[in-house]
Formats: sequence, C-alpha cells, structure tokens
Amino acid sequence: MNALIGRGRAAAWLALPTLVALAGVAYAQEYPTRPIRMIVPQASGSASDTVARIIAGELTTRLKQQVIVDNRPGGALQLGLEITAKAPADGYTIAYGMIGALAISPNMLQKPPLDIQKDLAPISQTTTGQMLLAVGPATPFKSVRDIISFAKQNPGKLNYASSGNGTPGHVGFELFKTMTGTQAVHVPYKGGAAAITELIAGQVQIMLESTNSITPHARGGRVRGLAVSGPKRVEALPEYPTIAEAGVPGYEATTWTGVVGPAAMPRAVITRLNAELNRMVASTSYREKVTLIGSEPAGGTPEQFAQYIRSEYAKWGEIVKRAGARID
Repeated sequence: MNALIGRGRAAAWLALPTLVALAGVAYAQEYPTRPIRMIVPQASGSASDTVARIIAGELTTRLKQQVIVDNRPGGALQLGLEITAKAPADGYTIAYGMIGALAISPNMLQKPPLDIQKDLAPISQTTTGQMLLAVGPATPFKSVRDIISFAKQNPGKLNYASSGNGTPGHVGFELFKTMTGTQAVHVPYKGGAAAITELIAGQVQIMLESTNSITPHARGGRVRGLAVSGPKRVEALPEYPTIAEAGVPGYEATTWTGVVGPAAMPRAVITRLNAELNRMVASTSYREKVTLIGSEPAGGTPEQFAQYIRSEYAKWGEIVKRAGARID
C-alpha cells in the first residue's frame, strides 16, 4: 500500500511541470483580459515618451486591450524601473526601458535601487537611434571643429545641456570631452523638452540629444544641428555628418530602447508580448513613424535583448568610469 502511495506521489510530482506549463499556455492564450500599464521612466514629452506612445498605440491595436503610458520620471531613471520590478509579475505592468535607464544610470549610482540584470525580464528591443549634436541659434558654432576650438581656448566656459543625469546625452558628451581633450560644464534638466527650450533661449550653448526630440527644432531652425552621434548617417537626416566624420575619429554613441517586465513574468506571456512587438517592428506603419523622428525599428528575441543589455551595460560602465561621471 505504501509503495502504491509512493508511486502515486512520484507520478504527481513528475506531472507537475507539465501542468504548470499547460497553465502558463492557457494564461497566455487568454492574456490580456484587461488594460496594461506601460511605465516610462522619463517625463511626458521626452524622446522616450514619444516612441513609447507610438508603441502603446500599436500594442493596443494588436492586443485588443488598452496599453496605458504611465510616466514615472525620477531617481536617475530608476524609479520607473523599480516600480516595474516590484509590480505583480502577471504581464499587466511592463516598462519602456532605454539605454540611459538600463545601461548608463545604474553605473553612475553608488547604490542602485535594483539590479537591472536580475530584477527585470527583457521582452524585446524596439528601436535603435542616434543623437544630434546641436547648438543654440545665437552661438557662432557652425561645425564640430568650431566647438572643439572654442572649448580648448576657453576651458570651462562652454555649457552643455542634457535631459538629465545619466542620460545618453550626458554621458555621450562626457565621451566627447574625453576624446577631444576639452572641458565643458554639464547643466542637467528634467527632461529633453526643458533642456531644448533653454538651448533655444541661449541659457546653454550646446546639447547632444536624441534625434526623436530635437529633430523638429533643427528642421524648424530653432536650433542648429551639426552632426549625429552614430557610426553612420541617419536615413532621415542625411545632411548631417557623423561626429566621427566631422572631426572626432572613432566617436560613437548610439541609443536604443526596448520593453521589459518584472523578472518573474510567465515565459508564455513574455513570448506573447515578444511576438506582438516583433510583428509591430516589421510593420510599415511602425517603421514610418519611428523613421520620421530619426530612429530605426529593432526587434529580436528576449535572449538577444538580454545579451545586448549586458554588453551595453559593460560598455557604458567603462565609459562612465573613465569620465568619472557620477550621480549623487
């Protein structure tokens, strides 16, 4: 009798993984049954917010449930991710993560509030992009070499804006300083919109900002674009050379974004979201929308995105260390 009970228990334990897997599949087939919150760790109107709202609209159509953008700026881009990591891992709270939040800021904080690589589940990359080096309309700078020349002749008198500590524009300009042997004073703002407004007004002289947010101002003549930050020219902005072409050989600072969730999210839900995001990335409507603002679609598997985050975390960690950039 005891042997029979033992065999019954063993069979139940052996069947448990199959039952759990089937439950996960059933959940994913039903998911989502209510609205999804997508946290954006930057302010409304920022470059990340712009693309996040495009993605939210696309996912709303594809999932047939409302995807609501919830802006949670603060904490050096970590507040929104911390909220996401602590949310129920049921697929109804996800986050739109960007290079600044996932690879740069954590390297600048003495005590990050979460472990990016352990507390979050990568779902899919969504864009790659570049930044535009732009100057205020009243400045005399007409080229990258003009900036370098001025900065060397006037150490510490060049003020550069960024959309916040730990953002790509902040660390990207620190890399520019290191590679050109120049000095400049960092003036961080709460979001790209505020920084661009001050650049236009002449409160700061220069800015390295995502093409998503600054391109309309460059096209409208409110700021003067000089060069883009990536390894090649931007398809939508062919008139701008790369910073490497314009006088800083080897310079490269690209941007990227993607969707993440709490670490314990069911694999079946991650797979469902990844599939819909990749269908979105392959669509003409998404490509047209993100290309128009200077980004490029990017997708892939959760594993590929996880590996990319790890490699970018290591790369920018080294740059942050070299530049001595910190967030108090």
